[in-house]
Amino acid sequence: MRLGTIHRRLLAGSLALFLIGGCAWIPSGGQRAEFTQTPPDMAQKLSAVRGDESLKVRPSWPNNRWWLQFGSSELNYLMDMALKDNPGVKAAAARLREAEGFARVEGARLLPFLDAEAEVATARFSEYSVNVALRGAHTVSALINPFSLRYEFDFWGKNRAALEAALGEAAAEEAELAKVRLQLTAAIARCYFRGVALRQQLDLAEEMVGLRRQLLELARTRYDLGLDSADPVKQAETELQTASKRHAATRDYLDLQRNLLARLIGRGPDATQHLFNRRVNLPERIPLPEKLPLELLAHRPDLAAALHRAEAAAQRIKVAKASFYPTVDLTAFVGFNALRMTKGASSLANILFSGNSFAYGVAPGVRLPIFEGGRLRGQLSVQRAEYDEAVELYNKTLLQAIQEVADSLSNWRDTQKIVEAQNRLLTSQREALDLALERLRSGLDDRRAVLARQHAVLDHEYALKTFETDQYVAMTDLIEALGGGYSNGLDATRLQPMSD
Repeated sequence: MRLGTIHRRLLAGSLALFLIGGCAWIPSGGQRAEFTQTPPDMAQKLSAVRGDESLKVRPSWPNNRWWLQFGSSELNYLMDMALKDNPGVKAAAARLREAEGFARVEGARLLPFLDAEAEVATARFSEYSVNVALRGAHTVSALINPFSLRYEFDFWGKNRAALEAALGEAAAEEAELAKVRLQLTAAIARCYFRGVALRQQLDLAEEMVGLRRQLLELARTRYDLGLDSADPVKQAETELQTASKRHAATRDYLDLQRNLLARLIGRGPDATQHLFNRRVNLPERIPLPEKLPLELLAHRPDLAAALHRAEAAAQRIKVAKASFYPTVDLTAFVGFNALRMTKGASSLANILFSGNSFAYGVAPGVRLPIFEGGRLRGQLSVQRAEYDEAVELYNKTLLQAIQEVADSLSNWRDTQKIVEAQNRLLTSQREALDLALERLRSGLDDRRAVLARQHAVLDHEYALKTFETDQYVAMTDLIEALGGGYSNGLDATRLQPMSD
């Protein structure tokens, strides 16, 4: 029998033997964690909000650049600067590039490795060398292998699973980048809306300070004329100080919002000092999506990231299982090598590329995990636990997403009702002011009553700006809860539990 035939039969027999043995060593892990297949229904929540005719419905909303619908060039500028210069976005983008690099590394394991090498070496052999012919000899050798091949046969799908796991992690990092972008843009929008309201409130507070000064002057005049006691003067002074404190606090809070926006966009404080210097008209209504919450699977980047990580963990279980099986690889080389005594080194180049210096080698190899002190079982146990944790994290993230959407819808509707109530109250105050002006013209009231009514109107306008800001913040919260236009094409039918 030929020697090659014997080697092939021995190799095949060894593979079969250890494949059976390896399978027997894989411990059972029990039942794996399962995905939440049916997210909670929100039909009643949506229908309750849609009952208001002022809220329109749109099939696909929000889009990826959702802030454009507010029609503010300042807000658009802030978003562009933030997405370009914010350190958090840059760090998330770097993590994505790192994950993509790891995926390329894992993908390379599926391909053969081809190397080329060349080497020239001089050596002196010991006088006591085991090679009697070379004892005490000085030699020079050269080696040129233009083709050196290494390849691992992926019989058990280990390398393929490692690649799929790396791709899953890269997809998760891509979703994490979208999550960072969404959180950043939502934070900028909230801060910007507060800044717009504060700038308008600052003007109102300044007007209220002016009215309080006029009331103080009237009180002092009446005191000097002996028409009133000193108490109205003291009260007017106190109210003026209160109005001045509100004006100062509003100005400080506006500066705080400017500085916060500067930090969010990754710039210095000077970059936002020009903001809020002109009036901005923001839309009162934005549309709602048609369906929820299954669309959250495709439009929430945190859900997408959690799902990709669960799928990557499932692939790492396959890698851990494949580690119990034999590893079969192949190495081969083709090249030239020659060795000469130092005295004949000049002829080395002549003989190196001769037919007699031609060399090749082929070495198939099998590595068998027989006993490793429980390392393989430990690795498999770790990967199974990571998979269960990833699935439960996805389920938790889904429930949190549903809650955030429900809370945002409720908050949106509540803030709208508050704004409407405040508008009605403001209308009644303006009517009272008109009545006071009429009584002033008729001589039934003095100027103090008109100034007090004007201050009440300004005070209610000041409060209205706060409530309008709460409504815009609620809009932003809902947009963020719905994923902010992120789309990853995820499908609920993919969520299948992994069999052990």
